[in-house]
Amino acid sequence: METATTSVTIKNTAKAVKSGNLDVFSTPMMIALMEEAACKAIIPLLEEGQTSVGVAIAVEHTAASPIGAKITATAHITATDKRKVIFELAAHDDANPIGKGTHTRYIVDTEAFMNRLYSPDKS
Repeated sequence: METATTSVTIKNTAKAVKSGNLDVFSTPMMIALMEEAACKAIIPLLEEGQTSVGVAIAVEHTAASPIGAKITATAHITATDKRKVIFELAAHDDANPIGKGTHTRYIVDTEAFMNRLYSPDKS
């Protein structure tokens, strides 16, 4: 299991990222923090020249966190199938759980992935 942390500031509130109009920790920033934890958790599975890409995420943001709160997200690998890696995610602030969900990432060859992205054929 890996973690990622941040503090709620005016820059990561729902109002700031335009996902709402309140000065509370935004759902998009919670998801980004969860993905950061997942990226850390997958590192031991990567070989030289590999990275991972997120392909699916399903989360619930269950409680609001005010400016000044410390947020911690965790990612735990629950399954692997060749290049596919599935995570259980959770997030909490100083006092309460604030979110949970699942996330799927695929291990890819970095150079091949980027070459396909910029290839005129894209096949």
